[in-house]
Amino acid sequence: MRAKRHIPGKAVFDRLAAENGVAIAVVDRSGVETSSSNNNSICETLNPDGLLSPSCSADCGKALERSVEAGTTIQFTCHAGLECRAAEMNNDSHPVAVIIGRTFVRSENYRRATERAVNGDWKRYSPADLFANVLLTGSSGVLDTAAEQFMNEAPIIADPEPVKESPRQQRQADTNVGSQALAPASRASSLPSVGGSAANAWRSFFDSLLQQDHASARDSIMRFVAERYCLSPVVWLERRGDSFVKTAVLGDVRARKISVSLKRDDPRLRSALESDMPVELGEARSEARRMFLFPIPVGDDVNSALAVLGSIADDRVKHHLARMCAAIAPRLEILRLRGKVERTSVARRFTESIGRAGSDDLWQDLIAAVANILGAERASLITGSDDEGRELAVRAAVGSTFDLRTEPHAGSRVARLVLERKKPIIVDDVRSTGLAPVDTERRYRTPSFMSVPIPIDGRRSAVLSFTDKAGDGKFDVDDLEVIRTITPQLVMAIDRAFLNDRARQFEQMSVTDAVTGLLNRRYIEERLSEEVKRSVRHGYPMCLIMLDVDNFKSYNDSFGHTAGDIALKRVADIVRGTLRGADVATRWGGEEFCVLLPQTTGEEGSAIAERLRRNVASAEFPHRSVTVSLGLAACSSELCSHLDMVDAADAALYAAKARGRDRVVEFSALTQEELGRYRDRKK
Repeated sequence: MRAKRHIPGKAVFDRLAAENGVAIAVVDRSGVETSSSNNNSICETLNPDGLLSPSCSADCGKALERSVEAGTTIQFTCHAGLECRAAEMNNDSHPVAVIIGRTFVRSENYRRATERAVNGDWKRYSPADLFANVLLTGSSGVLDTAAEQFMNEAPIIADPEPVKESPRQQRQADTNVGSQALAPASRASSLPSVGGSAANAWRSFFDSLLQQDHASARDSIMRFVAERYCLSPVVWLERRGDSFVKTAVLGDVRARKISVSLKRDDPRLRSALESDMPVELGEARSEARRMFLFPIPVGDDVNSALAVLGSIADDRVKHHLARMCAAIAPRLEILRLRGKVERTSVARRFTESIGRAGSDDLWQDLIAAVANILGAERASLITGSDDEGRELAVRAAVGSTFDLRTEPHAGSRVARLVLERKKPIIVDDVRSTGLAPVDTERRYRTPSFMSVPIPIDGRRSAVLSFTDKAGDGKFDVDDLEVIRTITPQLVMAIDRAFLNDRARQFEQMSVTDAVTGLLNRRYIEERLSEEVKRSVRHGYPMCLIMLDVDNFKSYNDSFGHTAGDIALKRVADIVRGTLRGADVATRWGGEEFCVLLPQTTGEEGSAIAERLRRNVASAEFPHRSVTVSLGLAACSSELCSHLDMVDAADAALYAAKARGRDRVVEFSALTQEELGRYRDRKK
């Protein structure tokens, strides 16, 4: 007969969870989480109100059953990549599982979690909720220790034979640097002793890193190294191809040319990692030309490094800094991945913001949305065309005390240069650039600015410029990374703005249908030709829907042509209300409509078509219910001329009506027999 232990009070849960940087949760026999302390925010998001999701039920929900079967504490890594320990205990004489851990131990598991949040099955959750309290531990031994401490606090309520517990793994004194360290499995994040105060200072400092973003943590590390060891200059390097390039500097390096060519498989990098010493570059006899490069490894790869220029006389300091870089590597990778998730969230918010924008002044809405993301009080959007001698046009601006569009040479100072070089410009202080000073009447508040080129197609580009950052800050590479993250959405939005301008030109040419208020066939034929070219050139997906009102002749015959026009307008209103901002609905002719879906895959197009069908079928009409049949064609390498797209969607529509109406049929699903009947009809 096994000994039974009773779970201690909630205060013990909270204390042990906080001391060890782990979560402690109680799951009952029915698989419901009844209590938790310091819970991982991923677990909280996936299981609101303690009701375990199906995926979590297969892991934490089975913890009691598995621990009873094993007769001891079990360990497992759940579907989210979190490592756990679980043991059977009793709560008011009812068996429960106490789960300890819910932490990431391996950096690759955390990386997979961020990918799920960016592009996978977790992207429907808010990143702010998912990553509010991500738990990270330095080794599996931390979980074993926390589990044993918890078992020691749990009173035995029956004691014939003690429960066989997992042996306590001996911990090296410096394995876990802070309660939320994360080390690669192949390398411990241990800190060699270069004076007890130095190790303690590093431990305290490391604990604060995960509370910052990547750029702030990078700058904090550089300052700490410079101040703690009196080293200068200190340079931060990031890999670009086969070289490391400077991305941040602390100290004066104006007289030094920094160029480091180190391939990923360079034996010097591997030797440095194995020996816990830096790569020494430059001339040994010339202090002014020496560099000590400390790799920052993530798994088996090195994508960044900390470099000290000049001299480091004490080998113990070199050894210490090498171990520091090995220890900070997983933290920085966590921050980088967290930033990726946050930037993706920014991209979604930007897309949603532009999607909600009206068509009255899309240019203005666009630059205002980007400026808001970057915290820029002033911003402008200027376009240029290679076909027109790089003629510049100011499309919109925010925050200016003057109207840029009335400036005779707007964009000639910076935007033209950015367009010609096709490279972004980030400036800390405009006074150091040699640019001619601007009029004081313009009242720029800060000297920092950033200008970024956005290529739209083969002949058109845009330049986004930002000044007066909120809080008197400076624009940096992280701001540029945000722009790069949303560049696909920017291209779409700018392209849409161009097309809106074109649509206004068409509207002036009477391309609006008088009955439905939709654009007419003349417009869609021109627009479809442009969209097909864009799809072929950039590989963008695209769909076309042909929609026909079922049995419309009988509707007209029964209720009159005026009632028929009212029904057509009602269908048009439903179509318009169902579509997204960038979609285009037109009246093709008679009772037939055409819907263009730019940047839309076949799967997405099918969902939109089905939503259109349902919305019409469920709507109220004056005399009787109305249904529609829809044919869908998705642009592909075999099917991508505008005439072929129309024919394909029309063939699918013909099949939808032949199959019984009130349905969606995709061209790709047509049988050879259906295609033959359609071709015979066209003859």
